[in-house]
Amino acid sequence: MDTRVHRPIPSDREVDWNKNKVLLSKTDKKGTILYANEDFIDVSGYDEFELVGQPHNIVRHPDMPKVIFKFLWDSIKSSENIHVIIKNMAKTGRYYWVVTDFKIVADTDDEIVGFFCTRKSVPNEIIVKFIEPLYKKLLQIEETSGMHASEEYLIGFLEERKKTYMEYIDHLIATGKDDKNKISKGLFSGLFEKKPDPKKK
Repeated sequence: MDTRVHRPIPSDREVDWNKNKVLLSKTDKKGTILYANEDFIDVSGYDEFELVGQPHNIVRHPDMPKVIFKFLWDSIKSSENIHVIIKNMAKTGRYYWVVTDFKIVADTDDEIVGFFCTRKSVPNEIIVKFIEPLYKKLLQIEETSGMHASEEYLIGFLEERKKTYMEYIDHLIATGKDDKNKISKGLFSGLFEKKPDPKKK
């Protein structure tokens, strides 16, 4: 019996969702969904039984350049938590943009056993002005010259701004600007309700 979920046809319409919600999921180390909270289920449009046991790319949108996921997995392989701006696709084919914070779940031997993912909405003007144009360019390069060329372009793009990928998106969210000003550390952390640093006044 074929239990795979058929991929929807992408729509140019956004999912209508409450952007104050936090979408949570837990996966094993291969990215298979073990748990999704009610808000994740609602926004994705899938039933819970359709999500659990499926690879997390069930919600991947074809507009996402592969190089962004390469950056994600490279960080994870280095045992570094990372957050990434991702365009996902619901069961209806509609899209929704989120900034996803990936936390590594390790066992007592520090072996990676899975991931806990926290997603929040991204201001629309940041998506339209900065992220969509960048991702579209990366995707075009990938389709024409392959992922290595796309990665080299992204590395150059970030080097020009003297930022890592995470610093760049932190800076966009904190300031709404794509410039070379120094990022104000800590502004992004409020999105995921991390405890403030007591050393900072």
